[in-house]
Amino acid sequence: MSRWIFALPVAALILFGLLGAWRMLYPAKGEFERVSRAAPEFVFELREGGEISFAPPADGQPVAVNLFASWCAPCEAEHKYLMQLSQTHPEQLTGILYKDKPENGDAFLNRLGNPFTQVALDPDGKGGLDFGLTGVPETFVISGEGEILLHIAGPLDETSLQKVSEALGAPRS
Repeated sequence: MSRWIFALPVAALILFGLLGAWRMLYPAKGEFERVSRAAPEFVFELREGGEISFAPPADGQPVAVNLFASWCAPCEAEHKYLMQLSQTHPEQLTGILYKDKPENGDAFLNRLGNPFTQVALDPDGKGGLDFGLTGVPETFVISGEGEILLHIAGPLDETSLQKVSEALGAPRS
């Protein structure tokens, strides 16, 4: 009987370890979905003056929204893909300068080129939180009706650029 007293805690530890491994391999669907939901109703101030909201986009066509910052090395690495995207989908790419000073964002875009039709400001990060941002850079494609169609976490690459381009070319419903 005394052997079982020592074996019980070990068995419980093994069981909890297996349960933890299972949850890491097969996580439950999060409460905060980043796609197939309405774009946030947050109203951003535009760098050029005025305001913008993506629920739905103003002109009724799909738009890619890229959250970036001048202090973000992966943002610099993905920038060439944003420049390509702006060539194939002019007027459909908006940048949101996340937790950064406007003058730093201006210097970043002056140095690398500005692929964005508009640049919105999110100095305190509240708009990024409404999107469900986990860290810059992230890109969201929003339908003309204001639904998030695609979410790319991290910097764009050839594969994700193709996905964004396809989503932007999706016909209006």
